[in-house]
Amino acid sequence: MPEHRTGKLKIFMGYAAGVGKTYMMLEEAQDLRLQGVDVVIGYFEPHGRKDTIARAEGLELIPRKKVEYRGSVFEEMDSEAILARKPAVCVVDEFPHTNVPGSARLKRWEDVQLLLDSGIDVLTTMNIQHLESLNDQVWQITGIRVRETIPDWVMQRADQVVMVDVTPRALLNRLERGVVYGREKAERALQNFFRESTLVALREMALRQTAHEVEHRSAVDASDGWAGHGAFGHPGAHHKILILVTADPKTAMLIRRAKRVGDFLDAEVFAVTVHPGGLRALPEPERESVERHLNFARNLHIETRVLEGEDVASTLVDFARRNQITQIFLARPRERDWRSLFGRDLIQRVVGLAKDMQVVIVSEREMVEY
Repeated sequence: MPEHRTGKLKIFMGYAAGVGKTYMMLEEAQDLRLQGVDVVIGYFEPHGRKDTIARAEGLELIPRKKVEYRGSVFEEMDSEAILARKPAVCVVDEFPHTNVPGSARLKRWEDVQLLLDSGIDVLTTMNIQHLESLNDQVWQITGIRVRETIPDWVMQRADQVVMVDVTPRALLNRLERGVVYGREKAERALQNFFRESTLVALREMALRQTAHEVEHRSAVDASDGWAGHGAFGHPGAHHKILILVTADPKTAMLIRRAKRVGDFLDAEVFAVTVHPGGLRALPEPERESVERHLNFARNLHIETRVLEGEDVASTLVDFARRNQITQIFLARPRERDWRSLFGRDLIQRVVGLAKDMQVVIVSEREMVEY
């Protein structure tokens, strides 16, 4: 019986709409078609861009599935039709897209996983601001909270990540000429997201991420897949990160930040919550918040634990020492919580007890190390 083949994923990544991700993806699809490869378009969003639409000519398009929701009809990618067609390669635009309620899967990246598991190679597109661990940084740069995100592990499993790049000035010229959006939408974009300083910051972020992806893959190749190497592939520098999970809304930001650091250091990451009587002893609103944060961590492939202990600081540090943790991440408390159980007293006690570890205090806009 032949061995099951998993499809390969190639991501064309940019830092903003209009840099040319979809165009380049379609160019590759056309090259494959000319080589005799069986290629189809599973989903394509042209946004009225004539040059991009022209690049799709001659490629087979799988009709979209119609989904009714609240009296309206929406169109989504028809994953089942693609599976039935069984092409060698499928083009899927807008990787981070959230499917309309009533769809078989919540996210388009989950549809893509289904295609990959069936042995179909996928070409897809996304912008850097949709990477989950960068969500807080993007918000600080743009003032916009991106709601459609992709877990970092999904990108890390990609076989190739290609940065599609133009300078911010060139992109703004495209926008002003009406290449990216129509006039009215372009004017709104220039006043908001498409400020040059914002585009410069996002482009730098995308370039750093692409460099990191290359570094990460090179390190894995050099070590023959060995997961025990340290930061950037250097052996002997193994890191382990511990996150304290609380009901504080900033915990999601803390988890993203720690996960991002963990990925760069190739570190194991744990998310731990500590309560005297376990989660069941918490008031319902607080328990729901903690459970939501733990589930968020699990979705990012972070190992989670619920610890019971009267002394939060000593229980946390004891767990850290037993598991050879090198860094502990704590959220800086809100001003009114500064001297509460999860406030300054807790931070000072953790810092005092964990003298053999690095304690990182994360706030909305800064990170303090002890």
